[in-house]
Amino acid sequence: MAITADFHLHTSFSGDSDTPMEEMILRGIGLGLNEMCFTEHNDFDYPVSPSEPEGFFELNPDAFLCEFLKLRDKYTSRIHLRFGAEIGLQPHLAQRNRAFAKAHDYDFIIGSSHLCHGKDPYYPSFYENRSQEDAYREYFESILENLSVYSDFDVYGHLDYVVRYGPKKDEGYSYKMYQEVFDEILKRIVDMKKGIELNTAGLAKGLREPNPCAAVLKRYRELGGEIVTVGSDAHAPGQIAHAFGQACEILKECGFGYYATYKKRKPIYHAI
Repeated sequence: MAITADFHLHTSFSGDSDTPMEEMILRGIGLGLNEMCFTEHNDFDYPVSPSEPEGFFELNPDAFLCEFLKLRDKYTSRIHLRFGAEIGLQPHLAQRNRAFAKAHDYDFIIGSSHLCHGKDPYYPSFYENRSQEDAYREYFESILENLSVYSDFDVYGHLDYVVRYGPKKDEGYSYKMYQEVFDEILKRIVDMKKGIELNTAGLAKGLREPNPCAAVLKRYRELGGEIVTVGSDAHAPGQIAHAFGQACEILKECGFGYYATYKKRKPIYHAI
């Protein structure tokens, strides 16, 4: 496996996982990983529902850090462990998210769009009474809104996350359909000297391509983008490093001879 670092992982410190961190670490070691970064969810103002009560996606960073440091010390001779977070971006949360990002010494921060104008594309209600194309376009345009007000992240996560959950998922979807808005997103990310991730969870969920699709990764490279991390978005041990062999080939096809990891918010490049 040419990619030996998984930089998008969730444990029981994220609202949507119940897996102990140590189980994830042991699985990563068993797979031959050299490095793992735990990027626990923090989404302020996530809509309250019976299945997601108030604060469901809000991280307790102190408890997370305490467990992380204990396990980092325990496994220091077997694997490199990094302390990260995945921050849910919405324009009105910019100041609050900045304070969250600065409150601890994270190795790595993913900025992600889980909510579009207060709604999660995970749920069918996001797509009601309109075409899938219009719903996807609103989601992509909302990323531009986030980029206009917030910059304290290292990579933007799963840029076409919405495609995982649409009525027809990636059927009929392509970079070309949304080229204008994607190019604007990618140019801003490049100008900000930020990266994007190749997230393999889409492949695990039956999509033809990762998130984002290969054409978006290739266009980022064409526009001068240099930073790509690779993450499985695993919430359980069996999902760790999913399809990393395929991810490696996709990166090469898109013009990358390497992938990035982070330590103390600085990228480190690894040949593939």
